[in-house]
Amino acid sequence: MSAPLPLRNIAIIAHVDHGKTTLVDQLFRQSGTFRDNQRVEERAMDSNDLEKERGITILAKPTSIEWEGLRINIVDTPGHADFGAEVERILSMVDGVVLLVDSSEGAMPQTKFVTGKALGLGLKPIVVVNKIDRPDGRADEVLNEVFDLFVSLDANDEQLDFPVLYASGRNGYASDDINAREGTLEPLFQLIRDHVPAPDLDADAPFSFLATLLDRDNFMGRVLTGRVQSGVLKINDPIRAMDREGNVVETGRASKLMTFRGLDRVPVEEARAGDIIALAGLEKATVANTIADPQVSEPIQAQPIDPPTLAMRFAVNDSPLAGREGDKVTSRLIRDRLMREAETNVAIRVTESEDKDSFEVAGRGELQLGVVIETMRREGFELGISRPRVLFKTDENGGRTEPYETVVIDVDDEHSGTVVEKMQRRKAELTDMRPSGVGKTRITFSAPSRGLIGYHGEFLSDTRGTGIMNRLFEKYGPYKGAIEGRLNGVLISNGTGEANAYALNNLEDRGILFVAPQEKLYEGMVIGENAKPDDLEVNPMKAKQLTNIRSSGKDDAIRLTPPKVMTLEQAIAYIDDDEMVEVTPQSIRLRKVHLDPHERKRASRKKDAA
Repeated sequence: MSAPLPLRNIAIIAHVDHGKTTLVDQLFRQSGTFRDNQRVEERAMDSNDLEKERGITILAKPTSIEWEGLRINIVDTPGHADFGAEVERILSMVDGVVLLVDSSEGAMPQTKFVTGKALGLGLKPIVVVNKIDRPDGRADEVLNEVFDLFVSLDANDEQLDFPVLYASGRNGYASDDINAREGTLEPLFQLIRDHVPAPDLDADAPFSFLATLLDRDNFMGRVLTGRVQSGVLKINDPIRAMDREGNVVETGRASKLMTFRGLDRVPVEEARAGDIIALAGLEKATVANTIADPQVSEPIQAQPIDPPTLAMRFAVNDSPLAGREGDKVTSRLIRDRLMREAETNVAIRVTESEDKDSFEVAGRGELQLGVVIETMRREGFELGISRPRVLFKTDENGGRTEPYETVVIDVDDEHSGTVVEKMQRRKAELTDMRPSGVGKTRITFSAPSRGLIGYHGEFLSDTRGTGIMNRLFEKYGPYKGAIEGRLNGVLISNGTGEANAYALNNLEDRGILFVAPQEKLYEGMVIGENAKPDDLEVNPMKAKQLTNIRSSGKDDAIRLTPPKVMTLEQAIAYIDDDEMVEVTPQSIRLRKVHLDPHERKRASRKKDAA
């Protein structure tokens, strides 16, 4: 058998949209992993449908390339804080990181989050200032920001002495010359070879492996991905799984071993210390379990995972239109699917309610939970989703604490006053405000997560769609008291049937409509936003009274303003505590929790009394 190639394990980390996945595409091409004439989708690593649509990485994925007799295992990591649990675990698989920073945006909140995790593990970063060809690039300033960031994160002297390259991932070049505008990624390959240490692990010790990622395969069952920490594993060798405390979870055999070659998982006969592999053959083992030779009794230390900060209620869809668009509507199917999600996604926690008809799903943020809902919706599920709520804690003095986030906002100068005023109304504290060039201001706040629920849509309206908001979990801090919610009431349908153009035309003066003519409605469904603070029950199905007098024709052609159509995230952020989002494979509807008006009044009186 031929000797294994020398090995380097690296992760590419960066803020969302700074070009990680595009850079990996170019590394593939220039290392010869893809043939020149091979047709490969742009951002090939983002293989999940939602990743392609949203242009973000949601799932961490390992890949591997060969360059001049060297094997480089690369892990493309999510750049969004909601998927931070993935990043934390992945960093324990690698020996070095390539930190990618946009030459214009600079060090952003997510950069701080992942870099802090990497430096804490003792990894020595390579800094790549990407998108160097941007007209608004400010590479020198950005490099100073990165250095200041490392100092604030208590980097040691070795970590502060980081190598730097200036690159354009899209155009496929990197150089140590700040003015370079052409070339190849050869300097980056060389730097990975020379700066990132080879895995320093014992190939002669008994086999051990820390499960870092988990997915399911229809043919192989549970597939655990991670790095071999010691020893050698061959097909059919006996193995056992242990939890963090060293308790045996199960014993079995390695029925299938796979390694990563380009975008594919390739079966292999054996895996050695340092290899990143996927392993099948166990039925219960999960993320953070140690898989090892039966003689190993000490588990590998796993990274602790930050706790969930936000929860939503996933309920059985009980609307009058339930079961018409989806084929998975029972609580048993919803429960099984959520438990499967919690199994592979360790940042999510699922709790069943006493009535067994709903489940509280806690996670790291609205985007993460929104992705879970969207995925289930595409699989044919129908759900009722509640307004998100933050998870409170109690401090050692018995005081109530709540999650805070660092919010970094980039806006045009003219909108900064509005943003500061709105954020302060939501109990946010201004911590920094500075010009960021080209008529823009960067404003940093420390804000309770509770105040940010539902703000993003309003923020985009206030900044005419030009503002950029980035959020990152900061800490649990003192409870800030009541925060004002939505200022407007809603228009509620008082009956069941189809929306009528004549009725909707008459309702346009009342506020903004969410429904179009011929849309199916039911009693208690939210059909629009009232221009006033109170909720208003209306009849959107009322037809014009017919008479035997011929009309002059002037009032026949009804021209309606197009309805406001919300995305899933917008709908979840919009609803109030007494409302729900009905999610089906084809529709997103807003409704009251209690469809009957008398029940709504009773519930409202109870709430006021409490």
